[in-house]
Amino acid sequence: MQRGDNLTLSTLHTTVHAGAHADGPNHYGATAPGIDERDLDFYLGVCQVVRVKAERGKRIGVDDVPQTIEADRVLIASGTYPDPNHFNEDFAGLTPELIHSLHERNVKTIGIDTPSVDLFESKDLPAHQMFLKLYMAILEGLVLNDVPAGKYELIALPLKLVGFDASPVRAILRTLPYQ
Repeated sequence: MQRGDNLTLSTLHTTVHAGAHADGPNHYGATAPGIDERDLDFYLGVCQVVRVKAERGKRIGVDDVPQTIEADRVLIASGTYPDPNHFNEDFAGLTPELIHSLHERNVKTIGIDTPSVDLFESKDLPAHQMFLKLYMAILEGLVLNDVPAGKYELIALPLKLVGFDASPVRAILRTLPYQ
């Protein structure tokens, strides 16, 4: 606009898995639906942030999440990916058993503060495969460094990118009015 143009027009070129994002089932299931086909209810509503003591490069298991789960969306703060501006390969992932256990407690969405629910070197993606089997939703790359454990309202809506395998989200947590 400083040279006389009447507007600014920006271009963005990136993977849809950059930063905080919602995985579409077709990211890990060949015939599964894209992110545009996911019900927005997975990404909007009451959630519970749980802080765990996770080991870098290891999977977080059922015994690592001893807290009572009081919401159908759970966000796991592992602390193993502390700086989203600096990639580290030794972040924690989730065990399929933890995902199954949370599903049995009526959890439908699990988010994590790492780039993936599976370990960096994983090729068979057992955590992703458990999400697919149970038709649960995944949020990855969340920044939970300064978020205390507790219940919040989650708003992390994916864009309606037709056929895409993920979507960036602007994940926010709001304090519940009755807390």
